[in-house]
Amino acid sequence: MVYYGQTSCEQDTERYLDVVKYVFSSYKKEVPLIINTMGWVKGEGLLLLMDIIRLLSPSHVVQMDVYDWKAMAPLTPEYVHVTPGLYTKDKQQAKCKKMSTSGGDDWRSSEGAGGASTPEYKLLYVHPEFPRAGVAGEARVHSGILRDMSILGYLGQLQSPDVGTVLPLHSLVPYQVPFNAVALRVVHTDVAPTNIMYAVNASWVGLCRIPDEIRCQTDGPVLLTQTPVCDCLGFGIVRGVEMEKKLYHVLTPVPPENLRLVNCLLLGNIAIPNCVLVGQQGVEGEIPYVTSDYNYSILGSGKLKKKKHFKRREYAFECDYA
Repeated sequence: MVYYGQTSCEQDTERYLDVVKYVFSSYKKEVPLIINTMGWVKGEGLLLLMDIIRLLSPSHVVQMDVYDWKAMAPLTPEYVHVTPGLYTKDKQQAKCKKMSTSGGDDWRSSEGAGGASTPEYKLLYVHPEFPRAGVAGEARVHSGILRDMSILGYLGQLQSPDVGTVLPLHSLVPYQVPFNAVALRVVHTDVAPTNIMYAVNASWVGLCRIPDEIRCQTDGPVLLTQTPVCDCLGFGIVRGVEMEKKLYHVLTPVPPENLRLVNCLLLGNIAIPNCVLVGQQGVEGEIPYVTSDYNYSILGSGKLKKKKHFKRREYAFECDYA
């Protein structure tokens, strides 16, 4: 498992492909493998899909048609063979490259080098019959709700098995992690080193393992200059940052034997569900991590804007860790 740190790969497609390659490299081919691709199939998303098909060489491709939308061609092996991807070349491009370097026009000899060898798979074309399949705008809302529920289910492992005793974040005992024991990296944007602790505090992080040994001559923090593609062992919340003792306070259900392998915290653009923060019971006064007194004139701050052309459906669910 690799922590990509974003809900869309649009801003960094190259790293997305690197992640796909890294994960796929551990596949032993002893059992069948099902690859669930993204729903981004327009523009560069379709080109990226071509790259993934060429990269992974599937035996079957299942293409689901979308209701009343005929803009996407059937992804037959012949179509993928002659269509350029975002990073891989089609047959004609690779052939021209071969001619310009050696003067020959033998396509077979340029396969592999150009990444455009003829795919061999069976296309299964499916037209879904269930209502509102593929209706624009709904998938994003549903995926956000499912993501929040998945995070809540994951955090539920921190709770007591006793039904009805849901403890808020400030009542759970965190792990203390020294600054110089783990490397730190914000995946989705550039953050000045002086502001890195503000970004990390009360954030969802991937608990990762990089192959390099963490070496720090000071008490830290250790900041990475590039985002690594590495194993992710689980997730956690940085509940607090203790600057005096140079400690991260991390809440996570990952067992201690796995935590010993963690030497990197990756912070992405994945938010903790609001109900986790605003629904903390038994708090007198201000709720931890939540404020109503905020200065929106601060550089980089701003209110969330709703897209008016989408009519959001209201979903209500309790913040129940059980």
